[in-house]
Amino acid sequence: MGKVAFLFSGQGAQYVGMGKSLYEQNPTARQLFNQANDLLSFDLKELCFEDSQNLINQTAYTQPAIFTISQMALATLKEAGIKPDVVAGFSLGEYSALCAADVFSFTEGVELVAKRGELMGVASGDGKMAALLGLDVEKATALCSEASSKGVVELANLNCPGQIVIGGEAEAVNYACELAKGYGAKRALILPVSGPFHTSLLKETAQNFGQLLKMKNLNQPKLPIVLNVLGDFYHHDLSLIDLMIKQMATSVKWEASIKKMIEDGVDTFIEIGPGKTLSGFVKKIDRSVKILNVEDVASLEATIKALQN
Repeated sequence: MGKVAFLFSGQGAQYVGMGKSLYEQNPTARQLFNQANDLLSFDLKELCFEDSQNLINQTAYTQPAIFTISQMALATLKEAGIKPDVVAGFSLGEYSALCAADVFSFTEGVELVAKRGELMGVASGDGKMAALLGLDVEKATALCSEASSKGVVELANLNCPGQIVIGGEAEAVNYACELAKGYGAKRALILPVSGPFHTSLLKETAQNFGQLLKMKNLNQPKLPIVLNVLGDFYHHDLSLIDLMIKQMATSVKWEASIKKMIEDGVDTFIEIGPGKTLSGFVKKIDRSVKILNVEDVASLEATIKALQN
């Protein structure tokens, strides 16, 4: 077997009931969950397992919840003796990857991600995001260029072949969606997110978040990590804090990140955290690699079994 990469879920993967079986059946996972619950200003258990107030899709709640569930799943993999050769995370998931690489502790991670979610939740303004299906980067760039006559619209997530997410001011994003068919897009879908994440409209929010980051004593990663901003491995001669600040207002180079890991010898990807969104992206990038996931007790057991074979 080649190298193993751990990939951490981003925002949008949340669902009611996430983490419940891990919480109920694994003492280490339960301990992490309770630690996070004590640190947060809301009832994490109610949010993740019941969500009677319909808050799970609001950025300020979603981000610390997904981070916590991802760290619980990671802890169970570690207990099973499964270790990564490299880590990466999609957008919010990058914070789980940084935590997995010991850049900061779990409790510091909960604090950082809660603040990040809070800031991004209020930064939304009238911004929007949309998924373009069936376009390559060149055509999507040309489309954004034409649509920018109506305001800011930029490439936000370069997910996989045929799937690019754009973001920006509402009028410009709507106009880009109208123009998309003419550029060869199969479909253009407005996404249910609260703001134009990973675009220049979040620069000020990113700088505000940077004030908190600069107060932290962050460690250098103890594991190889591929960062969204770079679409490549982080090297110690780069400023990690600057890249973390930049990430919020810069496009996520996911396809490039996956290709770089495969180039480096990764042939097994384990998606950690709720859902299988990243697994879907990896399949579209390279069908020859092994893709597993851990989000609950059943998928943990299936992953351990698959790795033993």
